[in-house]
Amino acid sequence: MIQADTSSRRLFILDTNVLMHDPTALFRFQEHDVYLPMVVLEEMDAGKKGVSEVARNVRQASRFLDELMKDISADEIERGIPLNNRGIVEGIETDDCGRLFFQTHTLKISLPDALPGSKPDNSILGTALALQNEHPDVTVTLISKDINLRIKAAVLGIHGEDYFNDRVLEDVNLLFSGSSELPAEFWQEHSDTLESWQKDGRNYYRVDGPLVESWNINECVYLPEEQGFEALVREMDGTTAVLETAIDYRGSRHTVWGISARNREQNFALNLLMDPEVDFVSLVGTAGTGKTLLALAAGLTQTLEENRYKEIIMTRVTVPVGEDIGFLPGTEEEKMTPWMGALMDNLEVLTRTDVGGDWGRAATNDLLSNRIKIRSMNFMRGRTFLNKYLILDEAQNLTPKQMKTLVTRAGPGTKVICLGNVAQIDTPYITETSSGLTYVVDRFKSWAHSGHIILTRGERSRLADYASEVL
Repeated sequence: MIQADTSSRRLFILDTNVLMHDPTALFRFQEHDVYLPMVVLEEMDAGKKGVSEVARNVRQASRFLDELMKDISADEIERGIPLNNRGIVEGIETDDCGRLFFQTHTLKISLPDALPGSKPDNSILGTALALQNEHPDVTVTLISKDINLRIKAAVLGIHGEDYFNDRVLEDVNLLFSGSSELPAEFWQEHSDTLESWQKDGRNYYRVDGPLVESWNINECVYLPEEQGFEALVREMDGTTAVLETAIDYRGSRHTVWGISARNREQNFALNLLMDPEVDFVSLVGTAGTGKTLLALAAGLTQTLEENRYKEIIMTRVTVPVGEDIGFLPGTEEEKMTPWMGALMDNLEVLTRTDVGGDWGRAATNDLLSNRIKIRSMNFMRGRTFLNKYLILDEAQNLTPKQMKTLVTRAGPGTKVICLGNVAQIDTPYITETSSGLTYVVDRFKSWAHSGHIILTRGERSRLADYASEVL
């Protein structure tokens, strides 16, 4: 029986899609109580079959419930099962925990005639109304990822909320940009403690000041255009940092597989992509900013010219924009080819050559096909990539759990490149603030062997730039 608490404890009713999205949601409400209607358990039972991410999450949530109910009597279930985790989920502290309640008796559900109780969503709404009536001293809140269910709840006077715990940031505009502009008088303000030296043709500067505390390792810093200073933060120790001047890939002197940077952000991206000490690079930007082209050019240079990596592996989430075209014939690589239009388009740019005519282009394409492999994301679990250049395209459609699964495939000598645009998410229940791409950018920003940059300027064509602005 749910009892009112003199403290500010609340009762949260969980919709099925919350557990399908995050099985650990049971333990995310701190000292507050959680209620599971019987229809939620029925929907979980119906959704447990299959190999999809949703089915795996449902099975994991069921295992958590099974662990919680070990050695629990019927009377204890009626009083509420303590959600004290007991080591079931690592990394979640539940010292001051709430209780988990199941629907153990029939509730007096009275829904409006327009909402019959046969549908699962309406049954959940009826349960919430009944609990509000039975326990007027308890604040009842319905938690659901379904916007329409929350709208119907508001119409009936039920307090509904989205599930916010999976959000990495409150606002996507707070996402780490990977670069920051220095004040115009930067050198004058830091001249007293400035140290400088040269090594391997690069200039290094050790600066000390309060501005340093806001930087991250491998962040790109620059002065306004007229001063033309661009550098990367290589070391940090409190208020002291070491800056290394960036290589200028804009001119013909430094090109990457024949490609030159067209703006500052692309130049920083190439510096990170070509750095052997940076194992993980994330590039975020709208269509036409050059994410895939830069990643491929850097991969071809380091694979075929420098022999740093054995081969390039490219994969992406197979989420269609429109209607699904159905099953595709052929091998794994042949099935993935239609999804890799971006790869083929960029390879056309990178393999343009007048040497040898058609025969020379065919020979180049054969060489590249042996060193560039297309792999499906569905078969990544359990694999280990050694000395590979791994490109994850359309990474904004990955959940944080899927992102962890893919990035942990990297073995010794492997570099992982994540590409995506958080404004183009096609996966249900993933938002800009809960995307796996946002998650990995935020978690890796302080690691010494990772780099990130947001590409802001489109370089595709004047038509594409204008369409991005007005459409």
